[in-house]
Amino acid sequence: MAAIASARKSRLHNAIEGLALTAILQSFPTFAAAAFLLKLCGNHDLVGDPGVAIFVAIASLAHAMLAVTFGPSFPMFFKTVYEPKFFEAHLSLSDKITAWRTHPVASLQLVTIVLLLSVMAVVTASVG
Repeated sequence: MAAIASARKSRLHNAIEGLALTAILQSFPTFAAAAFLLKLCGNHDLVGDPGVAIFVAIASLAHAMLAVTFGPSFPMFFKTVYEPKFFEAHLSLSDKITAWRTHPVASLQLVTIVLLLSVMAVVTASVG
């Protein structure tokens, strides 16, 4: 059944899936951590401002669009941001995520993000 569904996937649908996965799994954590670090460093302009969420969303989408646009042409410069598996049409959405997670680079990125966010959460909770 998954093979039939993936065979019917249009090129546009596959491109949107790849862009969304790049934005959510690779770009969003980077900009969310940056906003969290600014808050942690005492930037009081971020307190209660919905503009932070808008910034993180737009920056993540723009970052993902740049990675998707230039990643295939310049793989040396975009090797940590562009994931070719996200754009393989024969894979389902869950298979794309599974294939990405099994790469050592992705595992390192996920562990780094989890540790960074955990440390920042502890510091934020202890500082107040």
